[in-house]
Amino acid sequence: MSTSQKVAVVTGASQGIGAAVVQAFRNLDYRVVATSRSIKPSDDPDILTIAGDIGDPATAQRVISEGVARFGRIDTLVNNAGIYIGKPFTEHTQEEFEAVTNVNLAGFYYITQLAIAEMEKRSSGHVVSVTASVVDQAISGIYSVMAALTKGGLNAATRSLAIEYAKKGIRVNAVAPGVINTPMHSPETHAALGTFHPLGRIGETSDIVNAILYLESTTFVTGDILHVDGGQSAGR
Repeated sequence: MSTSQKVAVVTGASQGIGAAVVQAFRNLDYRVVATSRSIKPSDDPDILTIAGDIGDPATAQRVISEGVARFGRIDTLVNNAGIYIGKPFTEHTQEEFEAVTNVNLAGFYYITQLAIAEMEKRSSGHVVSVTASVVDQAISGIYSVMAALTKGGLNAATRSLAIEYAKKGIRVNAVAPGVINTPMHSPETHAALGTFHPLGRIGETSDIVNAILYLESTTFVTGDILHVDGGQSAGR
């Protein structure tokens, strides 16, 4: 088995942004370990798919250990998995709280810990997490407390990890999207959602993919939260 090709791990990889990220890294000739609850096997021998709950430490262990066994290394981790439940704060149930924190926080924590441990062996690597622009500037009419609690935490963790691992050759960044055209949003809502952005429209999956690839290629950037939000974070 050749271990000269770089290897990217992508969570939340079965559809939307995650599936597009997988294809983008394959286009760069990376091998890819792709995971989500519902992901199906791939015909591409350079894509290893692993189905499971990313908030379960056993899933994270399988993703990293099987990825290393198959491809020999881990160079990049894209923490894309995330869920959003939009409702008033006092109406959230315990089950919803646990579901959001399981994916958004535990799903980040377990796999990032294991991926960085592999990256340390080569003194090189990159972690990039998909967070949310709304955590930096709350908008009236958007229920964002759970996003702020979890995705905002990832922004803070991104900066902390960037400093902790800078001298070990590992970079850590995040992309903070606005509303993006994914299966999460039905077409009839796009016009209304676009009004939340100064540019007057929602973003496309390609906008987030391009931001992730930019951070992957720009080796002098670490600890950055790159907002891809149509100007939302700048003001309204």
